[in-house]
Amino acid sequence: MSTLTDFSATRLDGTEESLEQYAGQVALVVNTASQCGFTPQFAGLEELFETYGERGLVVLGFPCNQFGGQEPGDAEQIGSFCQRNYGVSFPMFEKVDVNGPQAHPVFAWLRGEKGGLLGGKIKWNFTKFLVDRDGRVVRRYGPTTKPEKIAGDIEKLL
Repeated sequence: MSTLTDFSATRLDGTEESLEQYAGQVALVVNTASQCGFTPQFAGLEELFETYGERGLVVLGFPCNQFGGQEPGDAEQIGSFCQRNYGVSFPMFEKVDVNGPQAHPVFAWLRGEKGGLLGGKIKWNFTKFLVDRDGRVVRRYGPTTKPEKIAGDIEKLL
């Protein structure tokens, strides 16, 4: 059985990173986009990270351009946008696919663990997966679920 820590991903700066470094932490994994109606959720995600980070929460952002072409930028543009507009300090990774044959292994695994309404597919940007300290997916949230609505579930896991 796989857990989040079995995977690796590439940070926006091009550094390959093992997600094993987040072992023992609660993780909120999110597919993001800079030009989406849900983009202001970056502020709420950052607030969760700042509020609960010291207690063991990490937010992992994965930009994705599969939905309406709403993440057209390169890694530098994405990082600059997130920092400048929302003060994002949580880990952000290179742009990935979350659906289809080229889906990043993390998202293929997440979808398999918590399928959702579309038979496992992610329907839009800012779908969120809450992962417990053991690296198991606990819950999936749709794009319309605001980060602050997840705080109670995060607190239960911390």
